Amino acid sequence: MAVLSRWVRPEDWKPVGVAALEANALKVVRATDHRSVIAGPGAGKTELLAQRAAYLLQTGAAPAPRRILAISFKRDAATNLAARVRQRCHRSHAERLDSMTFDAFAKGLIDRFGQALPERWRPRRDYDVMFPGDRDYRDFLYQQVGAPPASVGTHADIQAISVKAFERRHLVGSPLLVDGWLHPTPAQWAADRFWQMSLHAGRKSALSFPMIGRLAELLLRVNPMARDALRLTYSHLFMDEFQDTTQIQYDLVRTIFVDTNTVITAVGDNKQQIMRWAMAMDDPFTAFDGDFGATRTPLYNNYRSSPELVRIQHVLAQALDARSVAPVSKAVGTIAGDSCAIWDFSTPEIEAERLATFVATEMKTNRLGPRDFVLLVRQKANEYAAVLEPAFVAAGIPLRNEAGMVGAIMLQDLLVEAASSLIVAVLRLAMTSPAGRYWTECQEALIILRGVAPDNEVAQARLAQELDAYVLKLSATYPSPPKSQAASRSIVDDILRFIGRERVIAVHPAYGQGDWLEKVLDSVAEHLRGSSVGGIEWSSALDNYEGTHATPLMTIHKSKGLEYHSVIFVGLDDGAWWSFSNDQIEATAGFFVAFTRAKQRVVFTYCAQRGARTKIATLYQLLTNAGVKSKQIS
Repeated sequence: MAVLSRWVRPEDWKPVGVAALEANALKVVRATDHRSVIAGPGAGKTELLAQRAAYLLQTGAAPAPRRILAISFKRDAATNLAARVRQRCHRSHAERLDSMTFDAFAKGLIDRFGQALPERWRPRRDYDVMFPGDRDYRDFLYQQVGAPPASVGTHADIQAISVKAFERRHLVGSPLLVDGWLHPTPAQWAADRFWQMSLHAGRKSALSFPMIGRLAELLLRVNPMARDALRLTYSHLFMDEFQDTTQIQYDLVRTIFVDTNTVITAVGDNKQQIMRWAMAMDDPFTAFDGDFGATRTPLYNNYRSSPELVRIQHVLAQALDARSVAPVSKAVGTIAGDSCAIWDFSTPEIEAERLATFVATEMKTNRLGPRDFVLLVRQKANEYAAVLEPAFVAAGIPLRNEAGMVGAIMLQDLLVEAASSLIVAVLRLAMTSPAGRYWTECQEALIILRGVAPDNEVAQARLAQELDAYVLKLSATYPSPPKSQAASRSIVDDILRFIGRERVIAVHPAYGQGDWLEKVLDSVAEHLRGSSVGGIEWSSALDNYEGTHATPLMTIHKSKGLEYHSVIFVGLDDGAWWSFSNDQIEATAGFFVAFTRAKQRVVFTYCAQRGARTKIATLYQLLTNAGVKSKQIS
């Protein structure tokens, strides 16, 4: 750690924790100008940003007390980047990186400064976060909003508004006007009514995250002091998965940072744009290059996938971007047989049995673990899990549906919740051995939660004693995993009391809004109880909680940013891809994302009982063009 504490001259700085970076990546790390980085699958996007943070912090290019803001789309991506920077920098440097999601960033602004908004746009302090869908907008337009004033239009005009376009085009489609629309169209009038009812009609305001983003942009537009404070705070901004940036998010960044000395690095891959359904911009890179004068910089290496998989990936990539340059695989092929194949099955039951046998055999032959494999589905993970799980259990491999719900939260999301991670780390430290890694993790988390200065060795030593005493008490109080929901919640509450509820809320502001923290704690307790069934020891219960020895099943969207030795995509048929013709670009990008999670092997499965494969003939043709073969598995 002492080595990492030194300041380094820029000319002497070298990548930390890796042997080397490709030439263009090193240029981005050292850049003093705005960069838009096109980085394909396996290019090491997170590692690039971690190395750039290390360079900026260790050389003083991001001078104290100014900070680096890193914005990601997924909480696990934000957490992963922060963890990598902590591994590469002394804590006095690493603590100057603020890594969070776009939603958390916008919400934090509203939570701190929202009362400075004009009254028309000011939410109540204790507002609720809502997640409206088409049904909610349909009910609003057709039943709740009523007829507009005659000067605006008629009830028929309101009925004619497209439900699917209402949010994207009218509600949050453009920056908010301080005084509203002076001469609104029927759609603008309806959007304004939705806003005013959401903000002022109920006992609490209710806002969606896109609405929060629009309010944050307005807040900074009408309050230059708050905007300037952010400009002074952050010398650098990182934006990850930039291809999925929405107009709302882009407008917020532009309002804060355009024509300032904050240096922005935007990283992503336009071939992996799978969030168009969630209002992603068509081409955010071109907008960013134009508005900020950014230098476009491509990365060429693929550190994840074998040469054969990279060859096939390039065929798929050219369907999304004819100008796509062939990447260079830096991985080694380690398997015998086909790197990619399509397996046809007669029934879902036979499919499940054969896949379970395949995974069990591969684990034994190649010395792999259950989590070296992933089963991906397009949608309806619960339906696939119902057939697949019994077959995998029979083969001695637990299958874990990570798209399943635990209380009000999807399992995969629960595991990356800060409260969940903290509680599990404390339990690992108290109940398992050896637990050195968890001691360090808990100590570092407590240092942040308690606000202990990096150079305050006395306070850190006192905190270490407090942690040691607590885990001894915890292990004595709860020698066995919980046998009831009440016992499980008691353990969760005990740990939270030690950590400090208010401290957790202060460091993770999302927990201070509404009842989200309670929902997370309820789900943690429920999952902990479910993981403890069978009178097992603590180490096994915590392994079950984290899915250490289970093969995951998840959707394509939830696999983004992850990687596995072997990817098994279940259900390459018209039924699973029913919306393919609605947006072939996004669907093909999703197909590309699924394929590129693999290091060594990809298997696609087809079962005629689930549907034909005529609507998605394009996808099959791409695989055929790449030399991928189909074979019947009986």
